[in-house]
Amino acid sequence: MISNEAYVLELLQNSGVVSPDEMAACQQDAATLGQTTMESITKKGLLTMEQILEIVAKDCGMEFEAAIEHVEEDVLSSIQPADSRRYHALPLRKLPSGLRVAIPDPLDFETLDALRYLLKTDLEPVVVPLNKIDEAITKYFGKTDESLQTLMANMDGSELEVKGPNAEGGEETAEGDAPIIRMVYGLILEAHRLRASDIHIEPLEKRLRLRYRIDGNMQEMRDPPKRLQSSIISRIKIMSNISIAEKRLPLDGRIALATSDGPTLDLRVSTVPTIHGESVVMRILDKKNLMLGLPELGFFADDQAILERTINFADGIFLVTGPTGSGKSTTLYACLNTINKPDRKLITVEDPVEYQLPGVNQVAVNTEIGMTFAAALRAMLRQAPNIIMVGEIRDVETASIAINASLTGHLVFSTLHTNDAPSAITRLVDMGVKPFLVSSSIRAVLAQRLVRKICPECKEPYTPTEVELRALNLTAASLAQARFAKGRGCDRCRGTGYKGRAGIFEIFTVDDEIRHLINEGAPVSKIRQRARDLGMRTLREDGIRKVVSGMTTPEEIISATMADKD
Repeated sequence: MISNEAYVLELLQNSGVVSPDEMAACQQDAATLGQTTMESITKKGLLTMEQILEIVAKDCGMEFEAAIEHVEEDVLSSIQPADSRRYHALPLRKLPSGLRVAIPDPLDFETLDALRYLLKTDLEPVVVPLNKIDEAITKYFGKTDESLQTLMANMDGSELEVKGPNAEGGEETAEGDAPIIRMVYGLILEAHRLRASDIHIEPLEKRLRLRYRIDGNMQEMRDPPKRLQSSIISRIKIMSNISIAEKRLPLDGRIALATSDGPTLDLRVSTVPTIHGESVVMRILDKKNLMLGLPELGFFADDQAILERTINFADGIFLVTGPTGSGKSTTLYACLNTINKPDRKLITVEDPVEYQLPGVNQVAVNTEIGMTFAAALRAMLRQAPNIIMVGEIRDVETASIAINASLTGHLVFSTLHTNDAPSAITRLVDMGVKPFLVSSSIRAVLAQRLVRKICPECKEPYTPTEVELRALNLTAASLAQARFAKGRGCDRCRGTGYKGRAGIFEIFTVDDEIRHLINEGAPVSKIRQRARDLGMRTLREDGIRKVVSGMTTPEEIISATMADKD
């Protein structure tokens, strides 16, 4: 259907294709039968939809084709299948000035602008009937999510009664009975299949936006119908054991979803009220991360040896730093798995407890009843643990207790928000911890970022540009041994060229010289320079090693280490 009906009707009448009397009769029928005037025109046989499309396309200066006869295979990788389905658009062939793209609506200028942004090139649109475009999309990209999208498109309001244990007067509807239940279940399973870490359902003024975060990047999926907004959100809240009556406050919950052919999925759910409804984010907690070893995180052998030596100390503090979403918790869990043995007692305090670790005593923070990090940490020390993990050091009280624990024979793991590893020292001092306590307790600090790995299915050799080589400051010696690679884009990676993520790391160990600088109150720049003189590699330098080895691409490292000036 063409978006701007008023414009089309005026065009048909002004061009003489439909007479004023015929237009008036069609408008009257449309009002009587509850349909659009264009539907009335086509049902009366005055024009077919293809003829209307051709007239509008000509008026807009675009070509019209009744079907898609040929598509150049090499242009398909320029768009992700999900984007092609979402916008009902398909690249057809390369042009000297850009791409020739099939679209169903010549008046949908917002979609054209979105496609120009996604494809990063000029477009020559050609108008093709919607059903012909969808047939071609299925032919070239397959039917990966057709059943889910069909369910979304075909549901109407009569199917949307939501019942549950916290809905007044209702009982939980049996799984599979209601289409809304199957659709929400399908959204979660589709996200898991695509390896998404988060599902974002965001109410906007005229649409309900659905996005998955895959390998750290947000990717738009086809939107659920706006009319289903309240039903979808209510269903998710019921599954999360959240009150569907409270819509004014942010709420949190959890979902344990059993799958027919795989493990139980654990999701952490957060809702926030916005001006157009409640925004929902579901974090998919992948329990496979619990079984990761240090090599799977992206450590090379030399860094892994330093880390293994650090986490096997009898006492002291080991900190992992980085921004939100940089994999700090996953690294700490991998470390705990490495040292979790029957002869050691491990206790963690977390906010919240995301993964349940076998053989580990885990404590959840609950500030409403006074169970803060500091309070939990004090209680943990009376449990005589060997190893303690504190989810995050947020204040001087927690930092002081953690340091005192490390000085009395405990090995303490924790996280901190700093841009690089040496900055953790000054961050603790700025909190109010005495420098001599910091220097005597900190054993090592690990700073990390996550970068996308090249898809192994479509990986191919690649020659970096001069700009990339200069940005990475690569030497002739490193170029001689380099195995630069890039992903071409395939169905396995959804056309991105990347699949999965790995860490890049900066390991800062505290020795006697560094300890002396900390006690003197030296600035972080001097501490950092001394650490580099002693062999510390920066985040960018570790990233360059992974580019040269063919694990990732230069643009990933440049993007992840923009703040690394060294």
